[in-house]
Amino acid sequence: MLEKSLTTITNLRVRFHECDPLQIVWHGNYLKYFEEGREDFGREHGISYLDAQTEGFSTPIVKSVCEHKLPLKYSDAFRVETTFKNSEAAKMNFIYKVFKGEDLICTGETLQVFLNQNRELVLNNPPFFLDWKKKMKLL
Repeated sequence: MLEKSLTTITNLRVRFHECDPLQIVWHGNYLKYFEEGREDFGREHGISYLDAQTEGFSTPIVKSVCEHKLPLKYSDAFRVETTFKNSEAAKMNFIYKVFKGEDLICTGETLQVFLNQNRELVLNNPPFFLDWKKKMKLL
C-alpha cells in the first residue's frame, strides 16, 4: 500500500516583509511556505514535530528542493498543497505544490530523517511513526 498518500491544503497570503526589492516574494520564503504546509499537515493528520519530540526523536530536514515557475507578489492569496509520500524507509518525504488560483507557482520536496536523543540517525521506523502509518492506513 505504499502508493497511498495524504494531502493537506494551507491557504496563505503574501506579507509585505516576504517581498524583495523587486516587489516579488524572495525565493527563500518558499521554504517557509513549505514549513507552514508541513505544520498544518502535522496538526491535521496527528504527526507534528511535538509528537516526534515527545517520543524522543527529532526530524531534521536533510534535503530540500524548490522549483520556481511563476512569482508571487505582495498581498497575493495562494495555497500550499502538502502531500506525504509514503515509503518503507525511516523517513518523512513531503511533496509541495504552491498555487495562486489555478496557476502553479512552484513545486518542491523535503526529506526528513529520524534522530534519537543522542542525535544518531535511526535506520528503522520509530514505533510511534509505524503506529501513525497504521492509523492512517498507510501500511
